[in-house]
Amino acid sequence: MGMLIHGVVSSLQILLDDPMNQQLLEQLAPTGVLRVGLNMSNFLLVTGTAESGEPDGVSPAIAQALAEELGVAVRLVPFKGPGEVADAAGDNVWDIANIAAEPERAKSITFSSAYCEIQATYLLPVGSSLQSINDVDTEGVRIAVKERAAYQLWLTDHLEHATLEMAPSIDASYELFVNQSLDALAGLRPKLLEQQQKLPGSRILDASFTAVQQSIGCRPGRPEAAAFIQAFVQKSIASGRVATLIDRYGVKGKLSVAPLL
Repeated sequence: MGMLIHGVVSSLQILLDDPMNQQLLEQLAPTGVLRVGLNMSNFLLVTGTAESGEPDGVSPAIAQALAEELGVAVRLVPFKGPGEVADAAGDNVWDIANIAAEPERAKSITFSSAYCEIQATYLLPVGSSLQSINDVDTEGVRIAVKERAAYQLWLTDHLEHATLEMAPSIDASYELFVNQSLDALAGLRPKLLEQQQKLPGSRILDASFTAVQQSIGCRPGRPEAAAFIQAFVQKSIASGRVATLIDRYGVKGKLSVAPLL
């Protein structure tokens, strides 16, 4: 592992020592500040507020660490949800985007590999006869889900028989599930565990239909920026930085460190 960390650190140093360093900075921090598109709806990655009043958590901290590697200041640009972050890819309001990698979003954002993962599964109502992930994808089954969440996009691409009922927020998807007596609620396992407490007798499936991979993205056509971010992510996993942040912000067991490539 020591040789691996050294190799990743060296690749970062080469990028910064290279004569193309100025080009890297122009691609990643053209205003002299690293502007970070931040998904405020992810309660595991943005867990509170720092003394400065800025959002705090694993996602802001990983962005701060990236800015420090570049030698520039960081500016957090908050968005209500990941869809809004992705929509702003062409608006020149962020330099990197801390959201889940997903094929539709990858059309306008160049993503790194994941630095952490969150399991997505289903909450089932009292008395449900559904027993497995495959059972949920059955004709006539209706699933409540937050629209434009990474797991909603995955379900849209992979479900063959069940129907998705969209809601504008995580809380609204829960209300939709309850008020319309839907067959399942799709969501991130940690949030479903909280919601389950409101519904005695409800069940969460042990299996997951996908793992939402949290990544760092930049706009396309910036090869030096994309290479630097990828090396930074791998270094952060190999050095234990991601694991340390997960522990620091109290989300161990809810977030998992992504596999090292």
